[in-house]
Amino acid sequence: MNGKLIIFSAPSGTGKTTIVKQLLQIGLPISFSISATSRAMRQGEIDGVDYYFFSPQDFKQKIDQQEFLEWEEVYKNQYYGTLKSELYRIWSKNMHVIFDVDVVGGLNIKKQFQDKALSVFIMPPSLEELKNRLQSRGTETEESLQKRLQKAEQELSFAPKFDKVVLNDNLEQAVEQTYNLVKKFIEQ
Repeated sequence: MNGKLIIFSAPSGTGKTTIVKQLLQIGLPISFSISATSRAMRQGEIDGVDYYFFSPQDFKQKIDQQEFLEWEEVYKNQYYGTLKSELYRIWSKNMHVIFDVDVVGGLNIKKQFQDKALSVFIMPPSLEELKNRLQSRGTETEESLQKRLQKAEQELSFAPKFDKVVLNDNLEQAVEQTYNLVKKFIEQ
């Protein structure tokens, strides 16, 4: 299959993962690209379902072996990336690949695949609302919250480089808007 790629990027806490999960349940011919990471597994996460979890050393070894389509050291010794094998796994099922990746990774994938890829940036209503969402998760320490908010400010500056920007101030509307964007893209 000559599959397409749909890339979702946004700062942590914007709702992009929620939007992607809802898109996957709607019945479009898309399948989720499971990212790899060296961060610790959170409660309820499953290796090979939510992420492929590797130690920092194993992640670096895979980098050296050129097994990644893209990768990034997001925080010190905390790597995220997309294994090339994910594309082939999904395309072999005659599906299009959907990504939930950081902004740098998203732009790197878009650069490699150009017109075969649609890049979508999910925009939070405000930094204050983003902070509230991150706090309500109950997974952040004050230090990690501040790191995520600083990173979010930087990531928001990348929004204009994406094909489409979707404001997530109403989840139902954001899901509908992204559904229409994805459907139109894969049908063209």
